[in-house]
Amino acid sequence: MSRQHAIRRRGVAAAIALGLVIPLAACSAPAAGDDQQYDTWDEVVAAAQGQTVKLWMYGGDEQGNAYVNDVLVPAAAELGVTLEQVPIADTPDALNRILSEVQAGTTDGEVDLVWVNGNNFGTGKEAGAWECGWTDLLPNMALTDPADPLLLDDFGTPVDGCEAPWHKAQFTFVYNSDTVTDVPTTLDELLDWARANPGRFTYPAPPDFTGSVFVREVLYSVSGGYENVPLGFDQAAFDELTPALYAELQDLEPSLWRDGETYPQDSNELNQLFADGEVDFTMTYGPATLTQLVADGTYPAGTKVLTLDEGTVGNASFLGLASTSGSKAGAMVVANLSLSAEQQAAKAEPDVWGQFTVLDLDQLSDEQRALFEALPSSPVVPSYDVLSENANPELAAAWVTPIDEGWRQLVLAQ
Repeated sequence: MSRQHAIRRRGVAAAIALGLVIPLAACSAPAAGDDQQYDTWDEVVAAAQGQTVKLWMYGGDEQGNAYVNDVLVPAAAELGVTLEQVPIADTPDALNRILSEVQAGTTDGEVDLVWVNGNNFGTGKEAGAWECGWTDLLPNMALTDPADPLLLDDFGTPVDGCEAPWHKAQFTFVYNSDTVTDVPTTLDELLDWARANPGRFTYPAPPDFTGSVFVREVLYSVSGGYENVPLGFDQAAFDELTPALYAELQDLEPSLWRDGETYPQDSNELNQLFADGEVDFTMTYGPATLTQLVADGTYPAGTKVLTLDEGTVGNASFLGLASTSGSKAGAMVVANLSLSAEQQAAKAEPDVWGQFTVLDLDQLSDEQRALFEALPSSPVVPSYDVLSENANPELAAAWVTPIDEGWRQLVLAQ
């Protein structure tokens, strides 16, 4: 067994211990010599011709699915790569498949690219799920800011060329201005509003991605700001800070939708409650999508973004390349294509997907910059510069599971 394979197996064992992957049979034969290492972009492009790339991504985002299948897939075909979207219920589905393939010694697995960030990236990196050190070969990485902190660390885990940036996200509260006239300006005021208006506010149950970040936002608030919470996990800090968090959420619970006796299972369920007028607030990591949701009547005409004085959490999403992929060159071509100004601008169109670009507009040519300047302004969503003002950093991924588990034990089960 090769040293690299042995290291990956130890990582998989750690993931199994955390319940993140289904244990499989013993290790199969080690991989043959790696013939997917490239020194130049021309070598990548040549090797990619005729390859099929399977992109595993959350299938519940209709606009995201439409962007990939209607815009990205045909553009990849023009470059000689067949791109197939594999819709999944949750990102751990893809991670578990890769980790199973790592354990089995597979070198031509079912997963090539994954839309990923956060805990799934950090866990996968530790277990050898991701190919690393490949993004420097992508020509379009030159269009990003090499010092952009959102692109260098993913929930406290150094990116290290193990994933290519895809778009930026900004956690945002959303409200119906037709029913909310006393608009809060801080998270503390928002929680007070919920207590004063019983049944009109709720949040998805962690570990849902959106519900989980809401709880971390409350942690920042009850701690006096994100500056008072160490970004790297620290057990002593967890023991000191989280009692106030859970006490706040316990106190809030009777004022929530359905008296807090149940919670939306995920952000889609919360969004539907908002669309149906059952609650007056929703929340999202992707506020740029709101423009189209209001335009097509899904959300009330009075929908507005709630900006908080202390800011909200911002992060970036990435494309991870599976270490077990047999189409690594094709996957790199798709990742580079996804970073092109044309694809980033198309994805930012509100009626396409409405995602914030990861490109640094100062790095673009006049023609490329014009693509973004031509994007329509939104009557609902402020520009990214406004939304990300006072942006809060994400806590390291190691915080996420303990906080979510504490919520389950001390809030949900109380």
